[in-house]
Amino acid sequence: MRRLLEALAPFTLITLLLVVWEAGCRITGVPAYFLPPPSAVAVALVTDPQSLIEAAWNTLSVALVALAIASLSALTIAMFVGLSPLLEKAVAPLASTLQVTPVVAIAPLVLIWAGIDHPERAVIALAVLVAFFPIFSGAVTGLKSADPDLERLFDLYGANRLQRVIRLRLPASVPFLLEGHKVGAGLAIIGAVVAEFGAGSGGIRGLAWRILDASNKLQTARMIAALVVLGIMGVALHALLDRLERAGMTWWRGR
Repeated sequence: MRRLLEALAPFTLITLLLVVWEAGCRITGVPAYFLPPPSAVAVALVTDPQSLIEAAWNTLSVALVALAIASLSALTIAMFVGLSPLLEKAVAPLASTLQVTPVVAIAPLVLIWAGIDHPERAVIALAVLVAFFPIFSGAVTGLKSADPDLERLFDLYGANRLQRVIRLRLPASVPFLLEGHKVGAGLAIIGAVVAEFGAGSGGIRGLAWRILDASNKLQTARMIAALVVLGIMGVALHALLDRLERAGMTWWRGR
């Protein structure tokens, strides 16, 4: 019974908020272009589902490609950093700079480099920049988290740096890598949407383009419908990665 209540709690709260929202719009008579009721948003969701699904897939596919590239690049650089403390000191400031640099600020520059005719390259590159740091940070932190006693054991057996990284530090970093990928996946979606806004054209017809198009036409219900789909997509991806994290942690503890 307790598990059922815990499962129903978020849906109950969402339903209550939607009822209050609908009642508030009807009682106050607020204009639909300013704040449409949930019923109008629902109509926008079912009016043209194919177009909405295509836009969501365009954004999601960009985020997934960016996540894969960010994962490979972050793990590769983290491995080299694990082999050389001097390299870590050299790379750390650059990685921190990438983390604090707003995507919107460098979007025009990346668009020029990628070519005006190929905005999808710029969007992927910007999403990679956003998703890179949490994965890289988790990998570097994980590579430093190996048991000191095992480190001394590897010293005793005369293991070289590569053997130490592959056989000791990399397995020890699994929990940090999983958490870093879970954070990076959410940031990849955010980066893809922000990059689409920065592109500002219909070259990539993702959810951001749909929001911009609806905004120019004062179709607020369509804008909120796109945001709803974006939220559902983010929650679904986070839940999938959370399930993978549990499975990965179960395997890791078994080893």
